[in-house]
Amino acid sequence: MHLPTQLSALLLVALPSVVRAVFQDEVGHIDYHHELLGLPQRETTFFHKPRRDDKASLLYTLSDVGVLGAVNPSSGAVLWRQLLNGTITDGGGFLRAGEGQNWLASAYGQSVHAWDAVNGRNKFWMDFAGEVKDLEIMEMTENNRKDILALFDENESTVLRRLSGNDGRVVWEFKESSGDVPLQVSTNVEKVFVISLRGSAGAYNVKVTVLDALSGKREDELVIGTKADVHDKDDVILVGANSAAPIIAWTDDVRQKLRVSVLGQKTRQEFPLPADTVSVEIHAPHLVQSQPHFLVHSKTPTGHTAEVYHVDLRTNVISKAYQLPVASGVGAFSTSSNGANVYFTRITDEELVIFSSASDTVLGRWPLKTPDTRLVALHGVSEVVKKLGTDSYAVRSAAVTDTDEWILIRNGDVAWSRPEGLTGAVAATFAEIPESENLAKTLEQEAHSNPLEAYIHRVKRHLEDLQYLPAYLNNIPARLMSSVLGTEVSTHDGKLARDSFGFHKLAVLATRRGMIYVLDAGNHGKILASKRAFDLPKGQKWAVAGIKADDSTGIVTILGKSNDETIVKILPSTSLFTMEVFSKGSEAAPATQSAALLNTATGPRLFPVGLDGELQGLASDILPNQIAVVRGSDGELKGVAIADGKQTVTWTFFLPKSQRIVDIATRPSHDAVASIGRVLGDRTVKYKYLNPNTLVVAAVDESTKVPSLVIYLLDTVSGQILASSKYEGVDPKKHIECAMAENWFTCTYFGQYRVRDGAQSLKGYQIVVSDLYETDKPNHRGVLGDAENFSSLGPIDAPGDVPLPSVVSQTFILSAPISALEITQTRQGITSRQVLAYLPETHGIVGIPRMVLEPRRPVGRDPNPAEAEEGLIRYHPAIEIDPKSVHTHQRDVIGVQKIIAAPAVVESTSLVLAYGIDVFGSRVAPSFLFDILGKGFNKVTLIGTVLAITAGVMVLSPMVRRKQINALWGAPM
Repeated sequence: MHLPTQLSALLLVALPSVVRAVFQDEVGHIDYHHELLGLPQRETTFFHKPRRDDKASLLYTLSDVGVLGAVNPSSGAVLWRQLLNGTITDGGGFLRAGEGQNWLASAYGQSVHAWDAVNGRNKFWMDFAGEVKDLEIMEMTENNRKDILALFDENESTVLRRLSGNDGRVVWEFKESSGDVPLQVSTNVEKVFVISLRGSAGAYNVKVTVLDALSGKREDELVIGTKADVHDKDDVILVGANSAAPIIAWTDDVRQKLRVSVLGQKTRQEFPLPADTVSVEIHAPHLVQSQPHFLVHSKTPTGHTAEVYHVDLRTNVISKAYQLPVASGVGAFSTSSNGANVYFTRITDEELVIFSSASDTVLGRWPLKTPDTRLVALHGVSEVVKKLGTDSYAVRSAAVTDTDEWILIRNGDVAWSRPEGLTGAVAATFAEIPESENLAKTLEQEAHSNPLEAYIHRVKRHLEDLQYLPAYLNNIPARLMSSVLGTEVSTHDGKLARDSFGFHKLAVLATRRGMIYVLDAGNHGKILASKRAFDLPKGQKWAVAGIKADDSTGIVTILGKSNDETIVKILPSTSLFTMEVFSKGSEAAPATQSAALLNTATGPRLFPVGLDGELQGLASDILPNQIAVVRGSDGELKGVAIADGKQTVTWTFFLPKSQRIVDIATRPSHDAVASIGRVLGDRTVKYKYLNPNTLVVAAVDESTKVPSLVIYLLDTVSGQILASSKYEGVDPKKHIECAMAENWFTCTYFGQYRVRDGAQSLKGYQIVVSDLYETDKPNHRGVLGDAENFSSLGPIDAPGDVPLPSVVSQTFILSAPISALEITQTRQGITSRQVLAYLPETHGIVGIPRMVLEPRRPVGRDPNPAEAEEGLIRYHPAIEIDPKSVHTHQRDVIGVQKIIAAPAVVESTSLVLAYGIDVFGSRVAPSFLFDILGKGFNKVTLIGTVLAITAGVMVLSPMVRRKQINALWGAPM
């Protein structure tokens, strides 16, 4: 591909004002944003004072989706966020804070970073060869500087690095190539302890390597216990970070005994665990000056209990101090320190209790005051404060609940709640608010009766509806004032109801944790309800194959990739919904790769597609003459014809062995077309190629030195290749995505291009757009002519009879990478289109107008009068991302994985929902609001003008009438 050398700065002057994505007075009115962090992890969440002299603490967390952030404990507002890995993660990572320090240390993957605790700015970022296994802060060093200890696993070698807390440089490095499994690192004033597992899987014992804190040289090596003392690395439940918890603790594989050893000692002590213990957690303080006390939290199938132990640092003896009473259900414990004092906080489903580590005396007890549901805390962190001059205490606890919420409990009261479970959404769809079932039955009855009976029935129904007239009349003043002042007013007493513009839709999201959320898109994205569909074991994710909403019944069907089907039913005229897990396949059952949407006698329905490409659960009510395109077991595409509940493979599309599919795009289910042709400037017409049975396949070829991207346009009925194009120099590791609508499609990728008049090769993010026409000649329909019928499987008399489309393509260079492509949809297809895309570097959602991505723009010259009348502008290869075209404006929307669009009732507007980590929704009007009045319309001035004119008419009317009468009396007879 050759491009001109002169790359113009951009079309900001040429673009019309319709590229403005959102006006200032529309912010917060037409859009909404759930600014999320993800579910906090137990080991990477804590209270910390961002500055030494600050009296108040902030809440810091590194979540299970890889977001590091700070939250104001008073309000629950996010102060700053950082996405560590650039995309959604599956948990893990490390986060530590030094006492009295204004920075945080974090690690993920192969990187170690430091952040300003106040504003979240990066202090340093260091990349290494191995994977980080642990991270700790050296609280005491030789130069009164707090440094970082980072433990790595590099090619089966254990590597410990001491990094400077100022700039991240390596102070010293210890490396050991013994083949042991590195676990954690701990430190005290003089020594550093590296804990690893020696042996093989199922037969480990604990090894402690003692290093000099100043030089990093080995001083000693201890092996604790006997061989096979540790069954798995997950059995090691605690390695104390410093002298406040100078222990290493692990359990046996059946959870009957707890083994604890003081760091630096070869001996260990054993303590029995309660019967039927299924998991054990240990909570210990992190401050160096805290007493060496720790709590062992044991969980059973029916309840939980805890035991508190003390460590005597002089004799290295561990003794049990006291035991807390057994409580039923799930509970959570957390640790808080104030100087040498250590406090333990217990959260059950009924109360919040704090204890001192020195005795089992209850220091404070508060009943939980939850509004509606029973609170079940899974884990949390706490901050305990003793009130001045009294013996009373105050406590605030940030806990994660079983409904994937992050809440803060202040002395028993829930201060705020954050819906962090919304992160990790894997599927979403818009759904209409269902009408009342009685109304639906009534309308169905009228449709199946004779005209006279239907008319009489309708009159009776309207007479019965008069009972709602008083309430409607009472609501008119509030609606009028709301319309004039631009405020919002509820007209349905909290019940769900459709609006006349079609903005009031529901957004149903399914997350990877097995949760389902229902959001009100017409009410600032308010969460109407949430419910867990599956209790997934640790490490397992809910993979969704397809989601479909039935707007007539209010039923949303979700097909999972584990042969599961979930039915979500939204109850009409309420704000509640019910959900039923229809079926769940066994673990041994074949998995599902995707879902096919087929038409049945009762409407469109999803059917699972197995790993071998065979459709499952086909019913006899499937309408005939349908073809589903599926992936085969070898990655090939197959066209499957369905008839009488049976399936037959009609064609197979095999890619060359050197190519693999990276993306597939099809036309959306709602893809209204306003015109079958495009009127040119000279009044001729180019007819669009509007074959609904087409799909775009993007494949990469990495067999050559320079990888390439091949784009195929396939006919889904015959499997024929309608068009193909090849682009060289593509980076297959970066985003390659496609989208399709009407008679055009677009793909984006990162590739290289050559300047036309030179040999220079440049790389950049590109987007290619292709228009499809029936022929390249205006006023000509091609070989089909005016034929009423067409079949992709029909006989071909001559090679020229093949109805291949005429393809017009053009490539543009983007100033930033984009992903998650989607095209706006409107009800009639009259409004111009926008290509919606996510900007992963600037965390925004941009709308690129279709006229900018017009492939017919004249190259190397200005448009002639006919082309200018058509709206074409001169081709410039560079497309700068205009800030005015960013729909998220100043909002920081992170981690978007997919964008969906749906039409509203009004033609000008398309509803948009983006999800991944954050959830963002908005209303997009690519051609401006030409069918409704926007907020910028001054209704007060209009009404004032009308009233002023009316008053003037009333005042002047008697004067004019009197003047006319006097003129008549004064006229000569």
